[in-house]
Amino acid sequence: MGALVAFEAAARHESFTLAAKELSLTESAISRQVNGLEATLNIQLFVRVKQRVILTKAGRLYSSQVREALQMLDRDTLSIVAHGTGGGYLELAVLPTFGSEWLIPRLSAFYTEHPDIRVNMGVRTNPFAFEEAHFDAAIHYGQPTWPKTNADYLFGERMVAIASRTLLTDVRKPIDLLRYPLLHSTTRPDAWTKWFEAAKVVDPRTTRGVRCELHSMLIRAAEAGLGIALVPEFLLPQSLEEQDLVRPFELGLTSDDAYYLVYPTDMSHSAPLEAFRRWILMASQAFFPAQSSRIE
Repeated sequence: MGALVAFEAAARHESFTLAAKELSLTESAISRQVNGLEATLNIQLFVRVKQRVILTKAGRLYSSQVREALQMLDRDTLSIVAHGTGGGYLELAVLPTFGSEWLIPRLSAFYTEHPDIRVNMGVRTNPFAFEEAHFDAAIHYGQPTWPKTNADYLFGERMVAIASRTLLTDVRKPIDLLRYPLLHSTTRPDAWTKWFEAAKVVDPRTTRGVRCELHSMLIRAAEAGLGIALVPEFLLPQSLEEQDLVRPFELGLTSDDAYYLVYPTDMSHSAPLEAFRRWILMASQAFFPAQSSRIE
């Protein structure tokens, strides 16, 4: 481990001197660790040129692998500490727009209640194997069918149309929207077609238009006047007028899918996870009082 840590620092700086300074070691100690690692691997990791060291191709590839492994060990160490009682860290996988637009603005309330717990967030948009990842829990949109997990319902989703006030002119019926570019979500590819069907409009043009992966991109694109977006109502700014946005129709599209807090069954004893679980269930219930969140 000492050799790997020394090699990673030397590779990152391409300097034994800077690596020694970072690790509070001598330059000769770094050199011995790297030389020993090269002897063990039977491969040259650096080319020594006078007072400089330059990574070989093999060294550059190996350094990225070692760096990733060391970072994973660091995350796993913090994660196992969080399994104890009291404070700690929660490693949470989030949907990007949900995290930035709904969760992060509310996290200060969680930290006020639990000042000794911190939530680390990473982006995941699809289910994954918890045993192969460092995450303790995830925010998931869809059905509660994630294998080997518990799923707590947060709230559902209602998709509504929005557009820049300056873009729309003389829109009186839903079919009039087809005169403008439609902005689609790649994660809800048939949303516009279903919205128009709910408005009693069947037209092949409902599938046309540009596509964005994130709902935050769709909102920004609508603000910029690039087209009409169909986005989750709960992500909209409190005052649409401040963003010069309008909702041409109140019609909303709902589905059986919803947002869930998902976590492995064997993580239910984690104190940070249980604290976060109870808080987010209460926060979602306060946000959507008409929708039932179950707290156990």
